[in-house]
Amino acid sequence: MSEFDLGRRRVIQAVGAGLLLPGLAPAVIASVKDRPQLTDGVQSGDLLGDRAMIWSRSDRAARMVVEWDTRSLFSNPRRFVSPLADAGTDFTARVELTGLPADQAIFYRVTFEDAQSGVASEPWFGHLRSVPSARRNIRFVWSGDTVGQGFGINPDIGGMRIYEAMRLRLPDFFIHSGDTIYADGPVPVQLTTESGRVWRNITSEAKSKVAETLDEYRGNYRYNLMDENVRRFNAEVPQIWQWDDHEVVNNWSPGKQLDDRYKSKDIHSLVGRARQAWLEYAPMRLQSADGGGRIYRKLSYGPMLDVFVLDMRSYRGANDDNLGAAKPFLGREQLDWLKRELKGSQAQWKVIAADMPIGLGVPDGEVSPGVARWEAVANGDPGPAQGRELEIAELLGFLRAQQVRNFVWLTADVHYCAAHHYHPDRAAFQDFEPFWEFVAGPLNAGSFGPNALDKTFGPEVVFQKAPAAQNTSPFAGFQFFGEVNIDGQSGELSVVLRDLDGVGVFERTLQPV
Repeated sequence: MSEFDLGRRRVIQAVGAGLLLPGLAPAVIASVKDRPQLTDGVQSGDLLGDRAMIWSRSDRAARMVVEWDTRSLFSNPRRFVSPLADAGTDFTARVELTGLPADQAIFYRVTFEDAQSGVASEPWFGHLRSVPSARRNIRFVWSGDTVGQGFGINPDIGGMRIYEAMRLRLPDFFIHSGDTIYADGPVPVQLTTESGRVWRNITSEAKSKVAETLDEYRGNYRYNLMDENVRRFNAEVPQIWQWDDHEVVNNWSPGKQLDDRYKSKDIHSLVGRARQAWLEYAPMRLQSADGGGRIYRKLSYGPMLDVFVLDMRSYRGANDDNLGAAKPFLGREQLDWLKRELKGSQAQWKVIAADMPIGLGVPDGEVSPGVARWEAVANGDPGPAQGRELEIAELLGFLRAQQVRNFVWLTADVHYCAAHHYHPDRAAFQDFEPFWEFVAGPLNAGSFGPNALDKTFGPEVVFQKAPAAQNTSPFAGFQFFGEVNIDGQSGELSVVLRDLDGVGVFERTLQPV
């Protein structure tokens, strides 16, 4: 066992035992009820160079104090303090650790100091491995869709166990591919599943109705953080978050018509509140662009990997028949950014983290009788690129012209797992090099699929695993995450799709070119 893993075990054991590690003394000793409380654990995220973001939340106005060291005994800690966390941010706080040595075990502990008294909370511990500066083996996981279709934290089965299965894979980081919450999905006390078995939920006030107010959106994130598997995972595995639709409401776009569950029918107001809550709870580095609300970004993970995190939600036009002339999906600014950054990338592998698949038809009702409305890129027409497909065609043609190689698309959204290979010989649009798209999920939600393929870009289903009936419960076992392993010597990239228990159901190894 490595020093990092030994330290990891010591930290987690200390967390579980509620111990203070040597060298840690609260600013003021006080009774538990008088001390701030870390209500939702800790998270790290958006590793970049010598930096990492640390997130946590207090139960009152307080400043978050983060100390880190390369040893779990904290013999030489470095200290960072956040601005005041108050009701304006739902008492969430984040700090950016800087000066981290490359490719090292980083142990951190988080406390909150009361804004008035200076009394300090008990600590919560976490750890991460910093970004490498040289070639080495890399492992990360990805998936999406947490607490969907009314399937919440079920104590009878140990809560959201797939997070524990991912943690046990010891990944360097995790990409949450969207639907980090289901703001439009109340969680009832119980559900009767397809087998007649009763699914029992832990519940909360925030999950008793669809989210409309800012605090109701915030409450959806607090609900997920009630799960012990999630909190343990968050303390051990750095994360990269992106969002999709359920952070606001199912299939939202500027033309979304809200149903009778919503008192306000203004989708733009809901989006504003939802974005604020998402940004408060995501362990990400806030950006100044788009009024501080930009989500798409690039994260470099050493010489072997760049991750391009897309936002396929914020800049799209209204969902419609998706035919005819070009229609915004990524939007011009994000598309130009993606082309520029992919061209300039020196990393051996370029992972495009997309919150929706390219070639799968994702229906969204009808525009008019007999005319389908579409939610994603594909439009059900196997011919030349139209509508939103034209942005993807532009990107793929650019990558071919600029000889950008070794890119892989990772996504979720459709609630089953699949491997798709795209090739111009099968396509109506042919100006691109062959590439792979891998689909994972859901993490803890109803299972669906499979969806129909749109042949415009020549996809082929190499593998898929989906339930026989729509909206099957997690009892049925169709919950999936994906794992990527990059070999530090050969440069090979292998993708494994894994089930609820971490068992591999499909594997494919790609050779770098």
